[in-house]
Amino acid sequence: MAAINRSDNDSASSQERQGDYQHDLKTEYPQDVHNVAEPGDEAGHHLHRGLGSRQITMIAIGGAIGTGLIIGTGKALAQAGPAPLFIGYTLVGLLCFVVMSALGEMACWLPMPSGFTGYATRFAHPSLGFTLGWNYWFKYIIVTPNQLTASSLVLQYWVTRDRVNPGAFIAVFLVVIVAINYFGVRFFGEFEFYLSSIKVVVIIALILLSLILACGGGPNGHATGFEYWENPGAFKEYILKGAAGRFLAVWSTFTTAVFAYLGTELVGVTVGEAQNPRRVIPRAIKMTFYRILLFYVVLVFLLGMLVPYNSKKLLDANKETVSSAKASPFVVAIEIAGIKALPGILNACILIFVFSASNSDLYIASRTLYGLAHEGKAPRLFTKTDSRGVPIYALGLSASFGLLAFLSVNQDSYKVFGYFVNLVTMFGLLTWISILITHICFVNARKAQGIPDSDLAFKSPFGTIGSWCALAFSILIAFFKGFPLFCYKITTAKGKTPVFDKDTFITTYLGIPLYFIMFFGHMFLTKSRAIPSVTADLYSGKDRIDREEAEFLAAQAAKKGGPETKMERLYRLTLGWAF
Repeated sequence: MAAINRSDNDSASSQERQGDYQHDLKTEYPQDVHNVAEPGDEAGHHLHRGLGSRQITMIAIGGAIGTGLIIGTGKALAQAGPAPLFIGYTLVGLLCFVVMSALGEMACWLPMPSGFTGYATRFAHPSLGFTLGWNYWFKYIIVTPNQLTASSLVLQYWVTRDRVNPGAFIAVFLVVIVAINYFGVRFFGEFEFYLSSIKVVVIIALILLSLILACGGGPNGHATGFEYWENPGAFKEYILKGAAGRFLAVWSTFTTAVFAYLGTELVGVTVGEAQNPRRVIPRAIKMTFYRILLFYVVLVFLLGMLVPYNSKKLLDANKETVSSAKASPFVVAIEIAGIKALPGILNACILIFVFSASNSDLYIASRTLYGLAHEGKAPRLFTKTDSRGVPIYALGLSASFGLLAFLSVNQDSYKVFGYFVNLVTMFGLLTWISILITHICFVNARKAQGIPDSDLAFKSPFGTIGSWCALAFSILIAFFKGFPLFCYKITTAKGKTPVFDKDTFITTYLGIPLYFIMFFGHMFLTKSRAIPSVTADLYSGKDRIDREEAEFLAAQAAKKGGPETKMERLYRLTLGWAF
């Protein structure tokens, strides 16, 4: 993972290649879409670069920490055991880092307001950009109300639905997150910075607590160590017996791990509003690696030392339908250790987690729709921004889907809403697949057009080989995501009639045919074709970004030596040394 400093000579040679490329493009393709002025170049149709280095970095670290890690790990532990849990989160964590590195390489070369949707359109295939963008937007207009629903359910830990209708909490949270997003990217970035900081502190505290309990520092004084890896065991055979059962146990954790890691690509959406993105994006990618290693891999490893997979409390927790502390395996670990006061505190932390997630999810949804409109794949109305650079119409439409959260006011409809969540998990995996395909095309285009590695602000340490391997792994996970559904005759409890769960099957795999329908439908209607590597547009808009970067660096140099603000001092003395 190397951030490469570009010299003046490299910049000059890059500009020469850019001029030669644009001259050839105009000669060969005078009516090509690349020569059309972008909406983002017009007043009232562009985002503002208001996200600073510390905000981007902290959002990258804490952006995807949510219920998938704090609660979802319990089901995987009970189903597969501690060793498969650790292996699954490690392998999917590596997959996630490869995806983020691939995205970072493209984002640092050309920080586009349309994000990875724009990269797919320009480097791979216009229909891939169309499909990726709408698939990603669909994902987040469903995830946002789901997070609002989770927030109301967390509050039921203290206030039951009989006392206060959950719709009241949903309405309050929806108004708050819309207001945060409406007040501009600077306000959003600062607010999310604090929320992400709290999440980071909570996870670090949870890691320390888990380590202390594993070493016997709890009230009961029992040092578990690797006791539960020996009895009941490191592996719990899943569906089949023997080595095959242990393999399926490992494979079953991949889906849970993917769900926990989804959202890390938030950095790719923020590049259009990042100050000096070629500096902050590599730092954010580096922090993603440390977050995966520390927050996910280490935490699930310690969890496997604290809770046996056959624990009755763990099995009871997995039966909880409420996304609160009651369903968290870490609460089970705390209860086993004999600590009584912490579950309520952890529940408050989970509330912060899901509120932060709903806030950032609405941000992603609005910017994704803006990016689609910016690329001409959605009505141009959605490129309209106000004086603060907020895409107000894209935000308004995305926020309106938050009203779906009121479906959960009726308990019977929550099952239907769970199907939507199952659907968008597949959409998230398809997003990773699309990003990897785009990166492979980007590298091929870069080589075909003679752009050396020295011109890059950041280069993926894995190259195209890593992207190809990650692509194959992602496709396998997507294809076999619902493999337990086909084993229903084996998994059905004795005395019950085996029934194929067609509803779960549909919502598990519906994303795949929808993805191909959007791709081939767009390709058929627009007569679009794959972008040849030699003519892929690697330069349009780059000169403007280069000027913005130079102006920002000049302003920073002029400011250097001036008085340090209170916030800068606080960040430097606390988290700034590490992040």
